[in-house]
Order: sequence, then structure tokens, then C-alpha cells
Amino acid sequence: MKTEKRNLQRTMTSRHITMMALGGAIGAGLFKGSSSAIDMAGPSIIIAYLLGGIILLFILQGLAEMAVRNSDARTFRDLVQSILGKYSAYFLDWIYWKMWVLNITAESIVAAIFIQYWLPDYPIWILALIVSVVVTTINLLSVKVFAETEYWLALIKITVIIVFILAGLVLLLVNFGDHKAVGFSNLTDHGGFFPNGSTGLISAMLVVIYSYGGTEIIGVTLAETKNPEKVVPKAVRSTLVRIISFYIIPFFIIVSLIPWNKVNGVPESPFVMVFKMIGIPGADHIMNAVVLIAIISSMNSGLYGSSRVLYTQSADGRIPKIFSRLSKRKVPVYAILMCTSTLLGGVLISLFAGSKTFDFLMGSLGYTVLFIWLIIAFAHVKSRKQSSGKTSDYLVKWFPYTTWAVIIALMMILIGIIFTTPIIVTIITLCIYLFITITYLWKKRLNKNL
Repeated sequence: MKTEKRNLQRTMTSRHITMMALGGAIGAGLFKGSSSAIDMAGPSIIIAYLLGGIILLFILQGLAEMAVRNSDARTFRDLVQSILGKYSAYFLDWIYWKMWVLNITAESIVAAIFIQYWLPDYPIWILALIVSVVVTTINLLSVKVFAETEYWLALIKITVIIVFILAGLVLLLVNFGDHKAVGFSNLTDHGGFFPNGSTGLISAMLVVIYSYGGTEIIGVTLAETKNPEKVVPKAVRSTLVRIISFYIIPFFIIVSLIPWNKVNGVPESPFVMVFKMIGIPGADHIMNAVVLIAIISSMNSGLYGSSRVLYTQSADGRIPKIFSRLSKRKVPVYAILMCTSTLLGGVLISLFAGSKTFDFLMGSLGYTVLFIWLIIAFAHVKSRKQSSGKTSDYLVKWFPYTTWAVIIALMMILIGIIFTTPIIVTIITLCIYLFITITYLWKKRLNKNL
């Protein structure tokens, strides 16, 4: 393939990046992680996702305001470096890259698990490899084709979630045939609304943060978005409403229809369980297909986000120039292939860990999303101090109270997660962060471009 240095194209519109943010957030965290989250918190998982949604609201508002102030920014690094300095920008870039490559690795395993629902005789590693090839192929096409593919994949899963909500409400409230309206007794009948107390709620926040993670991918699309200073705030507003609605309402329906202590005891997603209750022939297969589409959609967004981080690092001379070379379709093909190679690592891990690979990776991902949000919040606070009286059409209301409230909440969640997460996950995550810091100091000592 002949490649040469070109600029990325600004071909994404508001509807593209809105669906892309949804694609990144509505994936394995919702359809697979929901079981473990409910097992930790019981019906109070509704409160956990509401709190997470409020935090996400203020994080994305701050991100949008910074994007409006710096319309030339291409990614997070450009937004953060002039505010918090080179180390914070370097750290954010690499933990964000690490988050997405681990996420697409975890989700390739989850996709394989759902395919096994139909093909039980095939090992997970083979199915994960097939999914990885499909997602890579989509990303190697032009940005416009990628964005349109992601748009329709996200639209399919959103449509099904809406159908799920409507069907769930019917099961909860309406008597028909032999079915009696379930009502809301399951919210309190099995140990109360907080069956595992505050500890269960705090433990579930790790899954919540992980589930909402990916929405901030809006900050990586800046270089390929038309009029980002106008499009990003609009996308943030529409994305927030959809994400909070598509998490809180479905979880409310699940814990109302199914006793919370029975959700995590079966291999299938709670969404499949509810569709089975509807009684439509083949409903479980239909929902399984939709969940699979949702996970592939999330992987699609993740591979895009991680490859663009490598592209900007390379374009600025921080890593080998080969990763900033674009194909004739103006796609950073080598950056994409480098990120895809991590999927092969996930395939190898699944040879030994099998379906447990997702649970293992999710803990480290929760930490990473937490730190990404903290850096964005601190940058937003300091950006106002550096604005020198400049104003913009997009100013976050109730600043700085909302941003400081988010920082305090995230720090409290971090402390809770440290005490409730397996020590091995915490140690591995800390080692990764130390490695990133050491590479920064090493490059700085050698006077390399950071």
C-alpha cells in the first residue's frame, strides 16, 4: 500500500460523533457488566448509575467548554498541555490509549462469548480473532465510511434499547394472557433496596465508571470534526441525555422484573433474560445478535480512539513517524494496525483465562476512566484561571462548584475502589502508571520531544 503524509479530513458531523460517543459507552459495560454491577449493589444500582451520570454531565460540559476555547485542538493532549503542562498531557494521552486498547481487547472476548451462544463448539480465542479482523477492516476504510458504519451500528442498539424499555414497562405494569403485571416488589423484597449496604454501592461504582467510560471520545474527534467549536457542545448535550436514559431506565426495569440475586447466576445478559420473558419466539437470539452488534460498535469506536492517539503522538514527533502516515483514504493505517495487535494479545490471554478475561480487565479500566475524568476536571478548573477574562458562547453554569463537586466525588470513589478492588488489579494498574511516568522522565532527560 502506498502511503504518504496527509492531513486528517474533517468529515465528521454532530450526528456522527454523537453516535460514536454512544457507541463507545453502550457496549460490554451495559450488556455484560450489568450482571456484576447488579450483583454488587442490588436495586441500588439505579442510584449508582444516576450518580455516575451526574458526574459525567459535568465532565463533558467542561470538555466541551475547553474545546470551544481551543478550536485548533486535535485531541485531549492539545486541550490539556497548555493548561496542566507536558507531564499531565503525556500521562493522559497514554492512559487513554491504554484504556481503549484494553477495552477493545476485553470486548473482543465478550463478543466471542455471545457468539458462543450459537456456536458452543468453537473456542473463544478463534471467535475473538474473527471479531478483531472485522473491526480492523471497518477502521481501515475511509473515515466517512467508518463514521457511517458506526452511526448505523449505534442506531440499531439504541432502537433495541428503546424497544426493551417499552416491553419492560408492559411486563411491569400490564396484565395480559397468563401474565400478571410484575410491579415493583422486587426492588425491596430480597434484602431491601440496599441489600449489600453502602459497600455494595461503592463497589458497583467501579463498573459504573467503566460503563460510562468512552463517552469522552468526543475529545479525540476534534481533528476530524467540522466546526468542532459548534459541533462538540451540541453533541455533548444530546449524548448525555441519551446515555443517562439508556442506562438508568433499563437498569430500573431489570431489577424490577428480575430478583437482583438471580441476575448474575446465569451466563446470558439480563437483557436476553427480559426478552425471553416477553415470550416472542426467538427473542433471545434476536437480543443476543443486538448485544453482539453493540459490542462490535463499541470496539469500533475504541479502535478509532486509540489509533488517533498514536497518530497525533507520531505527527508531533514523539513516537516513530510511521504511525502518522495516512493511506490514500486518509486513514492512519499503521496506527490502526498497531492498536489491532493488542487484540491478538487478548486472544492469547483468552486461551488461558477464557471468559474470565473480561472481568479481569474491567477492574484496571475502571481506574483508568477515573483518572481520565479527574485530569479533564482539573484542566477545566485551571482553564478558567488562564482565560484572562476571555469569554465564550459555551460556559458551564454553576462553575466552579460543579467541577469541584465532581473532583471530590471522583476522589471519594477512588478511595472506595482501592479498598474494594482485588489487590492484584490495583498493583497491575499502578505498575502501568509508573511505567508511563518513567518513560516520560527518561525522554525528558534525553531532551526528546514530549
